[in-house]
Amino acid sequence: MKNSQELNPTIYLIVPCYNEEEIINLSVESLDSKIQNLINNKIINKQSKIVFVNDGSKDKTLEILKALKKENIIIINLSRNCGHQNALLAGLEYAIDKCDLAISLDCDLQDDINAIDSMVERFKDGYEVVYGVRDDRSSDSFFKRFSAQSFYDLMHFLGVKIVKNHADYRALSNRAIKSLLTFREVNLFLRGIIPLLGYKSCHIFYKRNARVAGSSKYPFLKMLSFALDGITSFSVQPLRILSILGAIISLASLFFGIWALVVYFMGGTISGWTSVVVPMYFLGGVQILGLGILGEYIGKIYKESKSRPRYFIDSIID
Repeated sequence: MKNSQELNPTIYLIVPCYNEEEIINLSVESLDSKIQNLINNKIINKQSKIVFVNDGSKDKTLEILKALKKENIIIINLSRNCGHQNALLAGLEYAIDKCDLAISLDCDLQDDINAIDSMVERFKDGYEVVYGVRDDRSSDSFFKRFSAQSFYDLMHFLGVKIVKNHADYRALSNRAIKSLLTFREVNLFLRGIIPLLGYKSCHIFYKRNARVAGSSKYPFLKMLSFALDGITSFSVQPLRILSILGAIISLASLFFGIWALVVYFMGGTISGWTSVVVPMYFLGGVQILGLGILGEYIGKIYKESKSRPRYFIDSIID
């Protein structure tokens, strides 16, 4: 592996895949063609590879990959489904000290692979982290666009450093990968961890393509769970907001109690049940919400305290 970014770097493409039998052949052909083109144009080193990380697929994804006789393809087969972030980390950990630059991207080819050229050029310019950022979300449905925008705005409000409209399409230098692997938390949210590295970084804007085959492996509930992981893994602001809300409600309750006493001693009565039932339900809802938020953080602590391995590799086919 070279020490200079001015030379043609060795790059590894890290491609997690889960139940992608419908598109895996097209993915292999497209990425292999891209790698060969970059090698032929002397932009990257001929030792560059494509690393497919099979994340416990239940379909024929692994069998199809094994049947493809491509000399620049490596298959990492995890023992079970460990999740996209862990599969991505497994590929990066394998690539450490084998490449100058690792580029992670999804198997569905929605990430424009032509942006790889620009990522390599930015790396040669001295950038150690290059983020692939969508140039617009006009192709998304209104709900998906609104929910994504709300998520990024909420993360920024909570003080989390996250690149807007960036998923996991990024390039990392070997040094950045080594630094990333020093983070030992079980609850991985790489979009929040990578900016913490602090190395010189830049953005590459690209147009996200439509999925040509298969279906998304991130339905709404899974995306919601992923968003909750990101929030609770990188910010304690929800707990602080809950504390402030509790203080405000307590203060309001104090004034309400004083008002009730004044009315009572003046000989008046509080008519109806609304003044009793509404505050009761409101306070009960706040308490349940608070317990839920607190439970999320306690659950995170519980998982981290176990320090269980994040994945196991069943086999590596080089």
